[in-house]
Amino acid sequence: MTIIYAVIMFCILIFVHELGHFIVAKACGVKVNEFALGMGPAIFKKQKGETLYALRAIPIGGYCAMEGEDEDSEDERAFNKKNAWQKAAIVVAGAAMNVLLCLVIMIGISIYSGTPNTTIGDLTPGAPAEAAGLLAGDEIVEIDDTQISEWTDITDAITGAEDNVSVTVNRDGQLLTYEMETIEQDGRLIIGIMPGRDRNIVQGVADGFKATCEMTTIMIDSFRMLFSGEVGVEELSGPVGIVYVVNDTAKMGLIYVFYFTALISMNLAIVNMFPLPALDGGRLIFIIIRKITGQAITDEIEGKVHFIGIVLLLVLMLYVTWNDIIRFIVPIFQ
Repeated sequence: MTIIYAVIMFCILIFVHELGHFIVAKACGVKVNEFALGMGPAIFKKQKGETLYALRAIPIGGYCAMEGEDEDSEDERAFNKKNAWQKAAIVVAGAAMNVLLCLVIMIGISIYSGTPNTTIGDLTPGAPAEAAGLLAGDEIVEIDDTQISEWTDITDAITGAEDNVSVTVNRDGQLLTYEMETIEQDGRLIIGIMPGRDRNIVQGVADGFKATCEMTTIMIDSFRMLFSGEVGVEELSGPVGIVYVVNDTAKMGLIYVFYFTALISMNLAIVNMFPLPALDGGRLIFIIIRKITGQAITDEIEGKVHFIGIVLLLVLMLYVTWNDIIRFIVPIFQ
């Protein structure tokens, strides 16, 4: 199942990314020679109009091969014949689709999981809340003189408490107050309650947007630490590391696999917009430079720079893959 999950995840992420390039390229009138999912020999292909659609054997990678993308072409519908704004839109579209995929998944997870409310959904057996007499269905209205309006108020009040807390609940219209101790778990204070959840589409969409923004902020900060040296290059992971993590997340449930897919989709979007040769961000930089400098840089020169970038990226991928093997595969046989 791990292999199946990983292959499906890779295919979805790559397909969505290349589909973004494909849709905008077609909308801008660019001739697309081939739209392929996977790399290596084709196991299925079909010519439809000017475009060859192919499914290739190795489910890591894919491409949207446009006329005049990395070489000079005299075709009026070639990528190199389009204006700067059209080129920029095509280049950015792949990353934009990955961001959109991340957002859709996070909205789906938020709607499915629901929003925690102030009603007790369940209690941990033997924990202080159950021992004190709290029941599932009780609505918490006050903790230690702090008025409760949302679930985070509850966690903040308990975290800020000392050895004991006073919890006031609304049970069938009657206010009841219970005194109980707090216990420490994973470095924080708890009383052993879990929230009820409201499932609302509008709130789920809002929570999905919020979660996506938070995920983006965390990932950008992680890349900042990588480039500043706070995190070493050895911490990077490639396909092997991703499969290893998929294995762990699959054990926790399908919802975690979806969350990890959203995380990798956002990661792919951000990495692809780095201003490096061969990446979409590098292509965007060239579009801007060539718009300013005119014909100072030819399509042939840009193509050679991107080729060098591809070679360097392959070297980095080999290093990361070897590092993943040392970290994740070798210990299994020791």
